[in-house]
Amino acid sequence: MSRRIGYKVVATVKSVKGHCSFHKPGDTFEVSMHNTAGMCGLFYHDIFPWILALQIGGEIPWGPDKDATELECMDRHNAVRIELKRVKE
Repeated sequence: MSRRIGYKVVATVKSVKGHCSFHKPGDTFEVSMHNTAGMCGLFYHDIFPWILALQIGGEIPWGPDKDATELECMDRHNAVRIELKRVKE
């Protein structure tokens, strides 16, 4: 039995510049502090603080939506842009 701590966080791949062997535009999956959902480890490591903040109730300090943010992979040649969104169920 799996149990979620805090809120559900859904990741949606918005775009890929170049080629990524892990993600393609339109991919949607749930991520959490315990679930990488098969993400590239480098990208997951980079966005982990934002996943954690959304999952445990923190707010994104910029933009109109305090429950979502868009982030980009640090691989400048094959950059993946992803939206993280808190889902309040």
